[in-house]
Amino acid sequence: MAFEQVRYRPLASRVLAALTVVVCAIGVVALIAIDVSDAARYSWPLMLVAVLVWAMFWRPELVVEEHGITVVNVFRTEFVPWPAIVMVDTKWALTVRTADRVIRVWASPAPGRHRLLGLSRSDFSGLGETARGAHGSLRPSDALSVPSGNLAQLIRGRWERLAEEGALEAGAEPGASGTTWHVATIAVTAALAAATVIGILL
Repeated sequence: MAFEQVRYRPLASRVLAALTVVVCAIGVVALIAIDVSDAARYSWPLMLVAVLVWAMFWRPELVVEEHGITVVNVFRTEFVPWPAIVMVDTKWALTVRTADRVIRVWASPAPGRHRLLGLSRSDFSGLGETARGAHGSLRPSDALSVPSGNLAQLIRGRWERLAEEGALEAGAEPGASGTTWHVATIAVTAALAAATVIGILL
């Protein structure tokens, strides 16, 4: 059976990002309409907020692929092949651990307390042994009814099946894991932050 790729981007975060960027854009247009000289000084903070919100809430995603997982976070993207994974956790956020890295999935933080109210045994039905901690314990954030738990189970399920088939025994190939820094995003953020400070001080 062909593996079906799964791509996760939280809708609520993307809606928040889109609304914030629109509000910032309206603010910049309003500043220009009122006073161009003031706009030249005070538009930068609005543009900085728009870029940060886009980077923090629109861009992040998790892609579960045939040969590994891709985690797109705020300032970098990381690829982890299946053999490199040693643990999947959900304590503070969905987290993938390798022998030398801890990769938190920005797109899938652990749910707040209000979201965990009303969980029942059925929310944990079908979780594998790799989800359990000491003495067989499970975290509320591992529940299948919350995004962090659902995605963790998706990753663990694929990882466990590959382990059972012996596909992980050879280990990860050297250089298979990769990190790509979002250079443009970092540069634009730094430039807007500098322009914000200069505009306020002038």
